[in-house]
Amino acid sequence: MSDWKIYACLSAFFAGLTAIFAKIGVKDIPSNFATLIRTFVIIFFLAVLVGTRGEWTHVFALNRKSLIFLLLSGVATGLSWLCYFRALQTGPVSVVSLIDKSSVVVAVILSVMLLGERLNMIQWGGALLMTAGILMITLK
Repeated sequence: MSDWKIYACLSAFFAGLTAIFAKIGVKDIPSNFATLIRTFVIIFFLAVLVGTRGEWTHVFALNRKSLIFLLLSGVATGLSWLCYFRALQTGPVSVVSLIDKSSVVVAVILSVMLLGERLNMIQWGGALLMTAGILMITLK
């Protein structure tokens, strides 16, 4: 199995754990504060990782376009997390997590529209089936 596929599977596993842990953790505290705590943990974890791997670099030495899009990605991530934790506070994790993962379908559509990626009929069918599955589970 390719390295990227292993990492993608691990990402899915850890994202699943994240949903369960977050649902329990957000129960008795404000969702925005819960998001802040999560963010601090991630910053600390990544600072240690980047430091031990010798990957620190001066921010202004980065390509300007890369930096702008990473900043935009950070804003989108923050907004996603705030909405996700708020939804978890009152909604069932099985449904909230599934709706959150519909971002996969959004990413597929945006990758075609904005990045010019091409999908074959089987891939489009998969995206359609994912959408149908999300609707079947989330609609009452």
